[in-house]
Amino acid sequence: MKRILVLLALLLTIFSAFADTYVNGYTKKDGTYVNGYIRSSPNSTNTDNYSTQGNSNPYTGSQGTKAQDYSPDAQNYGSGRTIYTGPRGGQYYINDSGKKVYVPKK
Repeated sequence: MKRILVLLALLLTIFSAFADTYVNGYTKKDGTYVNGYIRSSPNSTNTDNYSTQGNSNPYTGSQGTKAQDYSPDAQNYGSGRTIYTGPRGGQYYINDSGKKVYVPKK
């Protein structure tokens, strides 16, 4: 019986690692309301994100348009600006408004 419980706990842990995440709706600083939505679970790559080329969102049917990390297309982001790497590995540049714009990893 103990083995079965351990096995079930392990399967639940594995399954939850691949589960989608619901993001609650929120209001932006400018007063615009963003409806809640479902996204792929966060991890260290964008290859399995719904917005990445080659993938599609099963909930909306929309096709991904963002380049995959480390692909040749990822080299074209940033328009010649300096690309920084954050403490958790994300890469970004600073736009004209002084805000971070995250890009696929080069």
